[in-house]
Amino acid sequence: PPCVMALRAAALRHVRPIGAAAARSSGVRSFSLLAQLSDADLTEDQREFQSLARSFAQNEMAPYAAEWDRTSHFPVPTIKAAAELGFGALFAREEFGGTGLKRVDGAVIFEELSAACPSTTAYLTIHNMCAWMVDTFGDDHLREKWLPQMASMDKLASYCLTEPGSGSDAAAMSTKAVRDGDHYIVDGSKAFISGGAVSDVYLVMCRAEDGVVCLMIEDGTPGFSFGNNEDKMGWKCQPTCSLTFEGVRVPVSNRLGGEGDGFKIAMMGLDGGRLSIGACSLGGARQCLEIATDYVKEREQFGKPLSHLQSVQFKLADMATELHASRLLLRHAASLLDAKSPAATMACSMAKRKATDVGFNVCNEALQLHGGYGYLNDYPIERFVRDLRVHQILEGTNEIQRHIVARTLLA
Repeated sequence: PPCVMALRAAALRHVRPIGAAAARSSGVRSFSLLAQLSDADLTEDQREFQSLARSFAQNEMAPYAAEWDRTSHFPVPTIKAAAELGFGALFAREEFGGTGLKRVDGAVIFEELSAACPSTTAYLTIHNMCAWMVDTFGDDHLREKWLPQMASMDKLASYCLTEPGSGSDAAAMSTKAVRDGDHYIVDGSKAFISGGAVSDVYLVMCRAEDGVVCLMIEDGTPGFSFGNNEDKMGWKCQPTCSLTFEGVRVPVSNRLGGEGDGFKIAMMGLDGGRLSIGACSLGGARQCLEIATDYVKEREQFGKPLSHLQSVQFKLADMATELHASRLLLRHAASLLDAKSPAATMACSMAKRKATDVGFNVCNEALQLHGGYGYLNDYPIERFVRDLRVHQILEGTNEIQRHIVARTLLA
C-alpha cells in the first residue's frame, strides 16, 4: 500500500542503525522473546511499522529522554522528525496528508516509541487523536486547511475537554459558546491541557444552545490566553497548562460536526485515545521489565545473583504474564474499534484500564527489584514510574473505565 511504501522510504531517509554507544547510553536492549511472543500475529506491514518506530525511538528519543525530563524540554524538532516518518496523522486519510493506518498499527507504533520516552509519545497520541477528529468530523474546508499541516506537525494540536470544575464528570462542562451570526462567542476555561501555550490549534468542547459543540480555536485569537506551565510529577517534557476564553470569537466554520455533536465527537476521540495511551503504558512497562531482567542477572546478594531467588523469578513471571495479557487485550480492542463493533467502546475501556494499571505496576515492581538504585535518577526506571502514573488518570480515570464497562454490562 502507498502508506507502507512511504514509511519505508522515510525510514531510509531519516533513521540510521542504532550504534552500540547509543544503546548503552539509552538503556535500550535487544527485542525480547516476550515481545516476539506478543507479536506472533502481526502482519508483514505491521512488522515494518514496528521496526521503523523502534529504530527511531532508539536513535532519536532514548538517548535524550532523560535530559528532556530533567530540563522540562518539549522536543518539537524530534516530534516533527517523527511526522516525517508518517507518525503525525496515523489514522487520517492519505488524500489529506495522513498515513491511513489502522488502530492496531498505531498501537504497535506507540508502544515502540514509548519504550524510549512515554511523555513525548503521549503528546504524539493526543495530536493524532485531534487529527483523526478533524478527518472524521470536519468538512473538506477544515480537512484541507489543517490536516496536511497537522500531518507534518508544522501545526500542533491539543484536545480540550477537562475543566477546573469538571474532570470525570465531563458532561458538567461550563465553557459556553453563544451563537452570534456566523460566529460563536466562547467564554470559560479548560484545565490540564497537554500542549497548552505551544500548540497551534485547540479542539475545544463547549456548551451551546443545542448541546455541546467541538470548535477549533487557533492560538492568537483575541481573548484566548494561557496559564502557567504546570509543575508535574511526570510528563515533564510536554507542556501542560490551563486555557482561558474571554469573549473569544470563533467562526461557525471552525466547528467539527453539527451543533450538539460535540460530546459524541469527544467520546469517540477518547475511544482511540484510550488505546493509544494504553499502548504507551505497554511500551514503558516493557522497557522497565527488560531493564529489571538484566539487572537481577547481574546484581548479587547473599552470594548469588538476584535472579537465582525464586521470589524474584516469580515476580518477573507475573510481570511478563500481565504485560502480555494486557497487550493482547489492547490489540483486540483496537481491532474491534477498526471494525466499528458495537462492543468497541467497552473493549477500549477494558483495555485502557488493564494496560495502564499493569503498566504502572510493572514499572513500580521493576523499581523495587532495583532496590535503592531504582530510586536514583542515574537509572531510567524512576522516570518511567513517574511518567506512567498519570496514564491511570487521563483519557478518563480508570474508575470511569470501570463505570463504562459496568454500565454496558448492566444495560
